[in-house]
Amino acid sequence: MRKTIITIVLFFAASAVVLAQGNQKMGFVNSQTIFEQLPEAIKVQSDLDAMLAKWQTVLDSMQNELQTSYNSYQQQAQTMTPDKRKESEQILVNKQQNMEKYRQMKFGQPNGEAYARQEELFAPVREKIRKAIEDVSKAEGMSFVFDKNENFPILLHADDQYDITFKVLDKLKRGK
Repeated sequence: MRKTIITIVLFFAASAVVLAQGNQKMGFVNSQTIFEQLPEAIKVQSDLDAMLAKWQTVLDSMQNELQTSYNSYQQQAQTMTPDKRKESEQILVNKQQNMEKYRQMKFGQPNGEAYARQEELFAPVREKIRKAIEDVSKAEGMSFVFDKNENFPILLHADDQYDITFKVLDKLKRGK
């Protein structure tokens, strides 16, 4: 919430400066559209999804094993000695803890391996997009460029005539 308020304040401050100077141009991009259409980003997302699917398969396997062990324990618990019951319960607890530890290690935010790999894999793509935005905005004579991402918009209103998303995407695809 605080970040959104700061962004709104900065937007209005930048707008006031632009209106005061009169010769400044602003533009915007939709980074989500760029990430959805840029081949490098699509490839990185596909690789990341495949890796996450493998980890999820392991997690599902651990869950199934735990459920099978628990069902077996429930069926045999009445006939077990107290020591054997305690031992079986401890095995179940250990399996549950191992599964949660794996889940946190792979999928935990922000310290999980999935988050780290996503940041690592997308860093070159984000840098390439940033550079293309910079090049297009300079070519168009724009002083400010905002991101109109549907998931995290930092622009409250924009006239479509200032949308440079597809110019940036074209620059990225042409490689110039």
